[in-house]
Amino acid sequence: MDSNDIARYIEQTDSLSKPWMLIQWRLQKLKERQAEMAPEAYLQELSELHQAVMDLGEWWVGQEDEVF
Repeated sequence: MDSNDIARYIEQTDSLSKPWMLIQWRLQKLKERQAEMAPEAYLQELSELHQAVMDLGEWWVGQEDEVF
């Protein structure tokens, strides 16, 4: 699944308000650009995405059935 597929899925399922979905889309976009990026820039963006995931905390608590 490429970033365009993920974007279409997010739009079709009205998931713009789900930050974990947006992070998955951003991660896929980063993977697609990795070959044309300097290694340091890639690692910096990857680190930022990791922090964004960590900042979500336990977002899934109470909605396990919907998310998993």
